[in-house]
Amino acid sequence: MPNWTVDGPQRITLDEPVTSLNVSLISGQLNVVGTDGPARVDLTRVSSRPILVELRDGRLTVRHPRRPKWPGLLWWLGQLGRRFRADVSIAVPADVLADLELVDGALVASGLRGQTRVDVTSGRIALMGLRGSTSARIVSGPVEALGVGGDLSLDTVSGEVILADSTAERVNASTVSGAITCDLDNPRGSDIRLTAISGSITVRVREDSDLAVRLMTTSGRITSGFPQIGGSGIPGVRDSRGVLGAGTGKLWASATSGSVALLSRPVAAAEDLEELP
Repeated sequence: MPNWTVDGPQRITLDEPVTSLNVSLISGQLNVVGTDGPARVDLTRVSSRPILVELRDGRLTVRHPRRPKWPGLLWWLGQLGRRFRADVSIAVPADVLADLELVDGALVASGLRGQTRVDVTSGRIALMGLRGSTSARIVSGPVEALGVGGDLSLDTVSGEVILADSTAERVNASTVSGAITCDLDNPRGSDIRLTAISGSITVRVREDSDLAVRLMTTSGRITSGFPQIGGSGIPGVRDSRGVLGAGTGKLWASATSGSVALLSRPVAAAEDLEELP
């Protein structure tokens, strides 16, 4: 059972197979990438609290040894954050089961194809090129997903949700205080559900999409670039429905205090993007 206690910059290369990854850090920067080569852990910055790295029965664990007590948010951000700050990059096989937690900082995950769970308290989440089943939750800060497929769940309490070039079959995105912006290129049969409490929702889909659409708002305005859906910014319209193409997929967007906009993207624009090197 290999294990390390790391108190300074260090690279650890693992010769044994890795099937799952569990990361629990307090503060700093965490980058996780799926790779075809051997698993490795690069620690480029470690403050006064060491990082524990352990590999047991295919499970790679990277964590701070213990979580501190919470004496108050301001003291935490000003004092404890510096003592626990670490910058960690981890490369693992793309099909691992990944469970990633960070209290304060930025987390980037890319190239993973298995089940991925991301949980950040305060900071920023960026997801790129993930497949399989992905769930990401952040209390304070934005979450961005670029080129993510499979099943995708994004949740933020105070922050923006940004989803671009998505081929996800199922999308569930919600924010309490923030906006949702989506650029979707979904296969037939997709199920997309977007919810904003205090903020607007903007969705762009291909003009040849096959979607059954429902757009709702309590105190905002509905705007649609598709005549089949209606809305068009007409005052008083709070619930618009319609069908695009064969309607084999579903798009459901609901804002409590904010507007909902559905935009059309030309098919030629999508094809041009696919041809770029």
